[in-house]
Order: sequence, then structure tokens, then C-alpha cells
Amino acid sequence: MGNVRLIARLDVKGPNLIKGVQLEGLRVLGSPNEFARKYYSQGADEIIFMDIVASLYGRNHLAEIIQDAAKDIFIPLTVGGGIRSVEDARAILRSGADKVAINTAAVKDPSLIKTIAQTFGSQCMVSSIEAKKVSEGRWEVYFDNGRERTGRDAIEWAKVCASKGAGEILITSVDREGTRRGFDLDLIRHVSQAVNIPVIASGGMGRFADLIEAVNIGGADAVAMADYIHYEKSDFKTMRAEAVKSGLSVRLDD
Repeated sequence: MGNVRLIARLDVKGPNLIKGVQLEGLRVLGSPNEFARKYYSQGADEIIFMDIVASLYGRNHLAEIIQDAAKDIFIPLTVGGGIRSVEDARAILRSGADKVAINTAAVKDPSLIKTIAQTFGSQCMVSSIEAKKVSEGRWEVYFDNGRERTGRDAIEWAKVCASKGAGEILITSVDREGTRRGFDLDLIRHVSQAVNIPVIASGGMGRFADLIEAVNIGGADAVAMADYIHYEKSDFKTMRAEAVKSGLSVRLDD
């Protein structure tokens, strides 16, 4: 495994950064790019922007936000929500994004993963998987920001995404998201063991130890966090130093 990436996740609705619990009960926090610039200055490795209502309305509204962010943020930017075609992906990438994260459209048409990976390269194609636990050792894939169930097994779906050319998987536990109860380590471990591409753990970070567990127990290659940084439980510079003390391999400060 290479360096563990520390990633800021920004869920966006319209012009606002928001945060909820289990992808519901949304609270407005402010300007997404003000937060993005702060995290960049602190040393975040990447930033994920998620338009959480885009799938409901059929289009992604983040192009303007990304254009603004890309002017002075020089780390990889991933954009998800409402990307339904190669044309949608191209528009977002041209706006300044480095990767696109796709969930709903891929569930409805798995061939889209392969098409985007072949068109722009696997490194641009992130499969976003929202999973809810249904029984011990089994999780179901959801879409439309955790609103709609698919009947698909999340681990099997992760294998499909990897086989079709996804460059990495963003796995979000809907049950843990926003709860501060820690990551679903079983889910992360099952996904990490099922695929041979990087896995980003998302949903539930409430303390620094959760990050360590996601990597050491879950096998995650990267950790995406939102609540933990939005409410200033810590910052990226501090987390990077603590990660080194804990024995994790992370990017050293420039």
C-alpha cells in the first residue's frame, strides 16, 4: 500500500455546503469553496464534492463551484452527483475536476463505468457505492443519496465496478454517515478484500482513532471525512502528524 490519503468530503446542495445524519436532516454550514480552500491550506490530499440532490433533478450543479475551486486549489478534485453520461463527465472534467464519482447512473447502466474509464482513463472513474447493512456480512447498494434501494449486494457490486474499469471505489456506509460512531469496518474490509483497486472509506468518522482503524482493520487506502473536519474536531495538519506517530504512511508536508 502507498501513502494513505486524507480526503475532505464536501456534500453540496445548491450553493451551500451541508451536513446531515445518515444522508438526511441536512444543515447548512456555509460556502463549499471557503471550506475547500481551508482544507487545502491545511494539507488535505484530495477533496470530494458531492451534489447530493443532483440525481433527483437530473443534472449536476457543481460546474461553477469547481471552476472557482480549481483556480487556487491544486490537489485532486473529485465530483459526484447527477453525472449520467460521458458528456456530463466531460463537462465536469473541463470545469477543473480530476475525477468523477458515479453511483446512480452506474447502477442503472453499469456499462457507463467502462465507457467513462475508456474515454478518460480509469484514474478518472470513481465508483461511489452507498451501502446499508441488511444482515451480518451483507450490505445492499442504495442510490439517490441513500433514498432508493437496488436489491444489489454491495460487495458483488464493488467487484462489478472494478471489473468494468473503475479506478477506485468510494464506499459510504449510509448507516454510519454523520453519526460519529466510526466507520463500518466490516463493510470496508469486505470491499477492500474483494477488489484490487484503491478503496476510500466514508461515513462515520468521529475520532482520529477511526481513521487508523479504517486503514489497519478495514484495509482502506484513503479516508474521506466531513463532520469531523467541518466541526473542527481536528485539522489535516494535526491528523497528518498523528498518523505518522501511529505508524501510517502518509504524504509528508511540503
